[in-house]
Amino acid sequence: MKSIFEKIIDHELSAEIIYEDGLSIVIKDINPISPKHFLVIPKKKYKNIESISSNDIHIFSHLFSIIQKVVAQEDLDENGYRVVINNGEYGGQTIDHLHIHIIGGRILRWPPG
Repeated sequence: MKSIFEKIIDHELSAEIIYEDGLSIVIKDINPISPKHFLVIPKKKYKNIESISSNDIHIFSHLFSIIQKVVAQEDLDENGYRVVINNGEYGGQTIDHLHIHIIGGRILRWPPG
């Protein structure tokens, strides 16, 4: 069974896509915790950080280059933002498909949760 992210990647479900290339897609979070909340999702499914093999480790550099593009595009670079990867149950991961949150547009406090 496909995850919600796989259905969005395959364009079977609609989402507000703000960036897409051959390796990744960036969408607006449907339940944002901040005025600007985006998800950077690799198109290849990785359950979590540990599931990325050494042959696929390049995906991180690609995803972080996409984060830089989105941050500039959305004017988050001037005041700051947070990048979050929830990994596993205790880390708050609710969808078994690795994704990176970009959260900004307001002052973010610490600790987060």
